Amino acid sequence: MAAPTGPTVRRMQLGWELKELRDKAGFTLAQATDGLTFSPSKLHRVENGLTGLPKVQDLKDLLDRYGVVDEEDVTFLVEIHRDSLNRGWWSLYRSVLPSGMSMYIGLESGARSIRAWQPGVVYGVLQTERYAREMFLTAKSVEETNTEFVERHTQIRMQRKELLTRRDSPLELWVILDEAVLRRVIGGPDVMREQYEEIIRLSQLDNVTIQILPASISTYRCSFNFALMDFGGPLPTVVQSDAVDGSSLGDKDTTIWTFTRRFDALRAGALAPGETAMFLQRLAREI
Repeated sequence: MAAPTGPTVRRMQLGWELKELRDKAGFTLAQATDGLTFSPSKLHRVENGLTGLPKVQDLKDLLDRYGVVDEEDVTFLVEIHRDSLNRGWWSLYRSVLPSGMSMYIGLESGARSIRAWQPGVVYGVLQTERYAREMFLTAKSVEETNTEFVERHTQIRMQRKELLTRRDSPLELWVILDEAVLRRVIGGPDVMREQYEEIIRLSQLDNVTIQILPASISTYRCSFNFALMDFGGPLPTVVQSDAVDGSSLGDKDTTIWTFTRRFDALRAGALAPGETAMFLQRLAREI
């Protein structure tokens, strides 16, 4: 079954196709845009999926410059361009989303599979509504947010969660959680027990794999969270990470190779997926 796509992923696909065509034609960014209505920097952002071409004529002008005259090829790219201009459901929350979050949600919504490591909190799409709300409430006074911010971000979290159970091509998710995440109390024991039960429930879905990395095991641990998002060919895998210097996205081969090695090392050190439920049931008794 074909991977689901959304406007963000289609924008990425269009940018990837245009860069391939420009490289094949042997043009620099300046040469490609010479005499057109947009700048080299604009084309650079388009090729990297950061922004779209607002007009279909801009796209046709580029294709003409690159020597693309086959009607099927032009129609294919115009369709991608049209899809890239659609608005995703998350656009309703744009006013409260931090910088870069719209891009991440768009990529997450269009991904075929995600492999993720989370050492800080329960991974977003695994969270219960109570856990998510309590997490945002805890930060409310420190981050100087308001009640509307808390409620809207809780709604966003719950809507993102629907990726796991959507009817067509549910997201294939593989998450590794550090034990510290599960012992760090958010909202009280009842909230945590409910969260444990939800993780167990989701782990029973065919498209979801959840592992836990116990504190007692001496093995590799990455100090920051990351997610490897795969969209199926021809788009490259993309990694998102929250490091000390902020969130970042990357798709270079060396970057993906590094994060894949990290994930594989974490996976090898964690408990087998079949042990997740038993581990969480024990935590529920201890908390």
